[in-house]
Formats: sequence, structure tokens, C-alpha cells
Amino acid sequence: MRTPLQLSGPDFHLTAAIKDDISQRAAKLDRLYGNIIGARVSVEAPVHHHRKGGPFNVRIDLVVPGRELAASHRSGESLAIAVREAFEAMHRQLVEYSRLQAREVKSHDGPPRGVVVRVMPQGYGFIAADDGREIYFHRNSLVDCDFDRLRPGTRVWFSEETGDNGPQASTVHVTESGGSRPA
Repeated sequence: MRTPLQLSGPDFHLTAAIKDDISQRAAKLDRLYGNIIGARVSVEAPVHHHRKGGPFNVRIDLVVPGRELAASHRSGESLAIAVREAFEAMHRQLVEYSRLQAREVKSHDGPPRGVVVRVMPQGYGFIAADDGREIYFHRNSLVDCDFDRLRPGTRVWFSEETGDNGPQASTVHVTESGGSRPA
């Protein structure tokens, strides 16, 4: 964490054991997602908790790049359970946030690209995608290019969908002429 863990228990004194447990769990979150900017853990208990027990409420607030995450848990059984459950909820949020970030980074790669390898006179063809797959396309998928002028070797980018017989291009855009001429 870039800033030290902030820990508060305004309603009562936190024992050394609870403080240690919270610190260890926060360190695990930091190992899971090493880009945590700041963390705050707040523990609340009823005014007369020493006579009645819970309910205990534990709230965790994390600041990560681009977002603030919050998780809390209330337990009538024990403070240790409330701490454990709140940190498990935060763990799930961090895992999901990491997955979202990975998808965002991946989406910046742009649309799939490839080369037209076959053009069939019946009005369809095939693209050899840069990732090695072969993608079917229909003449109606072409954007700003006449199918009858399309030639093998033409570089394209495309939008992909799953068709009845596998992957197919729903739209195909010519990026450079390899024998094709725009319509």
C-alpha cells in the first residue's frame, strides 16, 4: 500500500490481537493486488458491547487506481467473524476489479485483423486472421468495398460473431489494397 493502513474503532478499544488480524488480512489484500493506494478499516460495536456482545460491523474502504471499493460485514456472533467476512468480501471485489482491468487493457488491442485468402464466386470468402484462425464472410459483410473487386491478399479488419458453422465476420473493412479497389 502506498499509504499506511488506517484502523479505527471509535466505539471501543481494539485489542492487539484484532489489530494484528486486520493488519495481516490487509497485507494479504496488498499481495493480491499490489496497486492499492490506501486502505481504511472501521470497526463498530454497540455501546455496551462488553456486556451484550455484538453485533459488530466491520467496514473496509480501499482506494485503487480509478476507483474506490467498499465492503462491510455485520456479525452478531463475534468480531473475528465480522472481520473475516468483510475481508473475504473485499477479496472478491479485488479479484473482480483485476479481471475488469485485464479486459479493459485487452480491449485496447483493436479489432481483429487478417488477410483475405479466398473469394468464392458464389458471394462469400475467407479471411486468415492474424491469430491463425480462418473466418468466413459474406459479400454483404463488406463495408465500402465491392465484393466483385476483392482479391486474395487484401488486408482487412473485421467484427466477429459466432455463426451456425463457427466464427464469421459480420462486417469487413479493407485496410490496404492487395488487388481490391473500393466501390
